[in-house]
Amino acid sequence: MEEVAVPPYFICPISLQIMKDPVTAVTGITYDRESIEHWFLTSKDAIFCPLTKQPLTEASDLTPNHTLRRLIKSWLAENAAPAEKILTPKPPLDKARLRKLLRGLATASDEALRFDVVKKLEGLASEGDANRRCMEEAGVAKAMVLFVMRCFREGKVGGLEEGLKILSLLSNYQVSEIRVFDSRHYYQELMDSFMWVFGLEIENHIIIKSYAIEVLKKAIDLAPSSIDLSQTKPEFFKNITNLMKQKISNSALKTTLAILINLCPWGRNRIKIVEAGAVFELIALELEKPEKNITELIFNLLALLCSTADGRAELLRHAGGIAVVSKRILRISTATNDRAIQILSLISKHSARKEVLVEMLRVGTVSKLCMVMQSDCEGYLKEKAREIVRMHSNVWRNSPCIGVYVMTRDPR
Repeated sequence: MEEVAVPPYFICPISLQIMKDPVTAVTGITYDRESIEHWFLTSKDAIFCPLTKQPLTEASDLTPNHTLRRLIKSWLAENAAPAEKILTPKPPLDKARLRKLLRGLATASDEALRFDVVKKLEGLASEGDANRRCMEEAGVAKAMVLFVMRCFREGKVGGLEEGLKILSLLSNYQVSEIRVFDSRHYYQELMDSFMWVFGLEIENHIIIKSYAIEVLKKAIDLAPSSIDLSQTKPEFFKNITNLMKQKISNSALKTTLAILINLCPWGRNRIKIVEAGAVFELIALELEKPEKNITELIFNLLALLCSTADGRAELLRHAGGIAVVSKRILRISTATNDRAIQILSLISKHSARKEVLVEMLRVGTVSKLCMVMQSDCEGYLKEKAREIVRMHSNVWRNSPCIGVYVMTRDPR
């Protein structure tokens, strides 16, 4: 059967798909409602028409194009399979209905009833950006945070996956909408709730933990200045480190690394992360040769941890610590080069025992530093590499890799 060409005016200029709910902007351009509303949500600058670049003011500038929708439905009825027919668009989400659901969730004592409410909310959140925006305005995010904490207190998991999924979908709520974070007590209880989630070993625990790690990052990012993140419990870091071992997914791993990096500005946290065994886990992850952006995160975190004496000691205690740092130089990215040389610089300045310097020579660290000095990489990296080599040239001077290149420039 010959393929039928789709009329071009049935196609949304953003999604390049047949429009389900065509709406026309004041600029005269018609878009699919879901696509243009998503455009509004993701636009960082002033909102404008994607095609004409003229300014818009969100939904107030959109008019349903009923005539075009009828034409599309008629055309699909004649040319497309029944499953591809476009249904009449659903009406906007009723906030009164949302408030009723939230009241039911807060007052329900039966786990089955709570699960039913959260399941309905999860279905609404999954239907599109318009629903999610309405739910954010109605305070669903706060209700879900309280629900997760209630699950933790009662030790019940009914609706937990759905509640965490809702929180991961609602991306535009503000701190002011989740005032539960303002209290140190409630914030700590929320962190304890996540630790409980990460320790679960139930049938769907992988999915639950994937959602939880995304929500945890938001919780930390949204934490107000009144919360002292340096007081984060050591058990939290042990749970996060164990989460890295489980290798849930690349996305979850990247988020986990980002959380640890975001908590590193507090020196106490760096010590706790090291004590949780993170350095060994990071080296083990890197030895598996992960994708580039994961390697960059690993080296970023390693450099922060190696700013502490305990972090450097752990790196040196691992048989492959110095080797894996050295081998990644000039192989991944400028960011990785920077962090790797920073780690080597910290070791050279503060942990340069003779056996360490001999190890650096044996695994090729010195050779790699000489390669950096001769490469076309950034000048500041060359200077850092030169500084490390000069610092210990009295130990390395007999190495054939630096005998000519370094000694003719630095007679020390």
